[in-house]
Amino acid sequence: MYIDKVFEEHREGKEYEVKGWVYRIRKMKDKIFVVVRDSNGILQIVFNENTPQFNEAEKLKMESSLIVSGKLVKSEKAPGGFELIANKLETVNIGDDFPINKDCTPEFLADVRHLWLRSRKMTAAMKIRSKAIEAIHEYFHKNRFYEFQSPILQSTQCEGGSELFEVKYFDKKMFLTQTWQLPAETAIFALENIYTVAPTFRAEKSLTSRHLTEFWMIEAEMAWCDFDGVIDTAEGLIKNMVKKCVTECHEELEILNRDVTKLEPTIKKSFERITYDKALDLLKDEKGMNVEWGKDLRTVEEEKLMELYDRPLCVTHYPKKVKAFYMKEDAKNPDVVLGCDILAPDVGEIVGASQREENINSIIRRLKEQKEDPKNYEFYLDTRRFGSVPHGGFGLGLERVVRWIGNLESVKEAIAFPRTPNRTYP
Repeated sequence: MYIDKVFEEHREGKEYEVKGWVYRIRKMKDKIFVVVRDSNGILQIVFNENTPQFNEAEKLKMESSLIVSGKLVKSEKAPGGFELIANKLETVNIGDDFPINKDCTPEFLADVRHLWLRSRKMTAAMKIRSKAIEAIHEYFHKNRFYEFQSPILQSTQCEGGSELFEVKYFDKKMFLTQTWQLPAETAIFALENIYTVAPTFRAEKSLTSRHLTEFWMIEAEMAWCDFDGVIDTAEGLIKNMVKKCVTECHEELEILNRDVTKLEPTIKKSFERITYDKALDLLKDEKGMNVEWGKDLRTVEEEKLMELYDRPLCVTHYPKKVKAFYMKEDAKNPDVVLGCDILAPDVGEIVGASQREENINSIIRRLKEQKEDPKNYEFYLDTRRFGSVPHGGFGLGLERVVRWIGNLESVKEAIAFPRTPNRTYP
């Protein structure tokens, strides 16, 4: 039986069998206390000296795997208030001495990430990640989106040539995808509203707490959708992710020492929307930071800006020159685009979104301005030649959202095996 089910029943005197691994062990002359863990919790097991397998229990080590049976009794000192008085032990694997202890450095834990995944902290983070993905599918299915996949190997870039991972593809050159978007846009003319949860690759040499070279993106594209509709959809998704994790991951958030009251404004309040110009004014007036107009907001500016808000903030109408070619120009001011970033407290940008440009001539002009050859985008341009419609979409960084929800130190803690410029193993 799973350990959480034992606590749900908590029938004192009933015999239970649990399967798991040794999380902690304390050996005394006449008793052995073993805290066993499984994927759902921990339970203290007591081996008395008259237990038939007492000698076998003495051989147990950290992370030994076992099957143990016994009677459940109340115990104020045990985790959860109950413990199992063992009467039967089957050792599945004793194993070697486990290399992880409380004095390990972060670098060592990164080297043994395959073992550190067993820690309660990492287990809690992975459960929150899983619950967040569950909330993503739930939200999109409820709102009549179709899940759609596009190629991981692509022949064109979308977000900037300097960030591409080049791959030899027989006698050709291809790239690991930076985004699902360009191929996905072709599908809205068939399915209208689509989304994906997929890996993304950026050859950025950033060594920050919010960058990875391989991460997971939640992306959505919507036909017949204007700029406000795009933002509304992204906001609804974020709210659903946070609400589901807060509602269903109490123990995990407690393990991570997350103050869930700080997430409540995200669930209960609408996200404020301000322009890029207003953001610069706030940074100057409230934080004493002068940002030149036309510069993208860096991590430090985003973090300072978010000190003024208790929930995500949507910054709109960025300068055209710092955004991608497919973003639609504002009809009132062609120097800015109908694009936005959604920033989260303590993390910064978690979403990039825009209304897409539906005019083929405008796209060709923007491609040329960015030194791109329109001939490499013929399939994309066909979407504007045949039945072009107003549409938009966004991309959400999963690891950044999980980091924010779980109050993690870095996005590296929000993925099982982080990939950075310096980390390729395990």
